[in-house]
Amino acid sequence: MKYTQLGKTDIRVSRVSYGGIVSAGYYDHVSYPQEGQDASDRYVAWAVDHGVNYFDVAPGYGNAQDQLGISLQPYRKQVSLACKTQFRDRASAEKDLERSLKLLKTECFDVYQLHAVSSMEDVEKAFAPGGVMELMRTLKDRGIARYIGFTAHSEQAALRMLELFPFDTVLFPYNWFMNMEHGMGNRLLETLKEKNLGILCMKAFIERKWKEGEDRGCFPKSWCKPIDTDADPAFGTAAMNYALSLGVDTLIPPGNFKSFSFAVEQIDHCDGKPDMDLLRNRLEEVRGMEFFAASPV
Repeated sequence: MKYTQLGKTDIRVSRVSYGGIVSAGYYDHVSYPQEGQDASDRYVAWAVDHGVNYFDVAPGYGNAQDQLGISLQPYRKQVSLACKTQFRDRASAEKDLERSLKLLKTECFDVYQLHAVSSMEDVEKAFAPGGVMELMRTLKDRGIARYIGFTAHSEQAALRMLELFPFDTVLFPYNWFMNMEHGMGNRLLETLKEKNLGILCMKAFIERKWKEGEDRGCFPKSWCKPIDTDADPAFGTAAMNYALSLGVDTLIPPGNFKSFSFAVEQIDHCDGKPDMDLLRNRLEEVRGMEFFAASPV
């Protein structure tokens, strides 16, 4: 496993991180009996054995917190744990935080994040009187979070967040398709590098949106279609290398063990030099199938 410094933090993060949905046996109103506690325990043990040292989860990931909390108990002192809240008001977020600490069986988080900042309205609510940022500002002093971050799907909103508070990390979709086609994330990347903030990457493995009625096969917990690395491993490696070429610190693959294990097994062979001919060909195949709005909303 390769490691890098996560921005200005003191965390040496594995280049591939564990997305908590992998541990979810219940997600988006659907139960996955084969993904119960035993499966989560196996996935986490495999991850730690392969050098993964950063785990990211959220209350909205079904029962991932419940199962991951148990799975991580033997390893908690040797890994970094990140969690999130999607509430925009302080009172609800505080209850969310307390529940997450209890379920994940920890006294503090290494990174605690405001989750899914998707619009300027989200930013306004978070920073309003009584908003969640009143809580976030206190967490370091209270010893509840070592570092503070946020996740976003809007570049404009992310940039505004960085103007208003000295965050430590940002989790953002640095996807080959959306970046090549729309330049999505480039302005944010420039700011993150200037400020030397931790750059956490989601959606690197996403190929396109699902077609209506399409069989989701072995990706039932993914709301957009991951690259099928069994059918086209070169595509998966090219997408990884594309994200790494942008300068991200770690990749958080989609919430399935197949994508996650592929990334872990391939990361030592990645050099940050993507096969651009392959990606350009794939871009022609999926053009117009954006999995969310590329415009700065």
